Amino acid sequence: MNIQRETFKKWIDECDNIVFFGGAGVSTESGVPDFRSVDGLYNQKYDYPPEEILSHTFFMRNPEEFYKFYRDKLIIKGVQPNACHRGLAKLEQMGKLKAVVTQNVDGLHQMAGSVNVLELHGAGSRNYCMDCGRFFTMDEWLDFPEVSGAPAGNDGCCGKREGYNLNGVPHCPCGGIIKPDIVLYEESLDYDTMVKSVEAIRAAEMLIIGGASLAVYPAAGMIDYFRGKHLVVINKVPSSRDRQADLCIAEPIGEVFAEVVGA
Repeated sequence: MNIQRETFKKWIDECDNIVFFGGAGVSTESGVPDFRSVDGLYNQKYDYPPEEILSHTFFMRNPEEFYKFYRDKLIIKGVQPNACHRGLAKLEQMGKLKAVVTQNVDGLHQMAGSVNVLELHGAGSRNYCMDCGRFFTMDEWLDFPEVSGAPAGNDGCCGKREGYNLNGVPHCPCGGIIKPDIVLYEESLDYDTMVKSVEAIRAAEMLIIGGASLAVYPAAGMIDYFRGKHLVVINKVPSSRDRQADLCIAEPIGEVFAEVVGA
């Protein structure tokens, strides 16, 4: 174990109020693509820039193109938690980790066993009808039959007809378009989730930032509320908080947690 990992382990052993703030880099070792790396989604070519596709305006104006991108790039079947996810769940079970604040929407923290997960940007596993508010799982709407035109008799009465996909866009039995419960560009973060995240970060003795570019606001601005002893950044590339950090580890985060936490 190198000196950086030894220091990290020592601080974990000493602290009983740890908060983890994570980004896309946490899940890349599980096979989930990130956004801003060389091979990330934002550096690939589409008919529209991904930042535009993942905006509220684009979703409302062009749901067919949105869902083409969403199905192709953001629905990754069969992914499993990696050592970082498992290590964080283990620290929570030990009573040391008080919260995971994540910008990811893949649900891998919960799959690994974490309970107190604050999802700043929502969750792709949750989906809701924009007309009646009915919720659906991702598997539910993916299994809807594809139709060439809206089924006759869809008169707004949920429960009397199955949902359907029209040109790749999932529709509720009431006929309303189903939207993933994720925060798109131009949309606000959930207020309660923001408050709980800030409270957790402010009270933390140690804050671990992992796999995050810290380029997306207002989420990245929450780091400013940290007043604890140890700020640790684990990221393969430099971040905007490296100068403020007490410890920077430029290594794959899963490998770090596997050795330090034993996940």
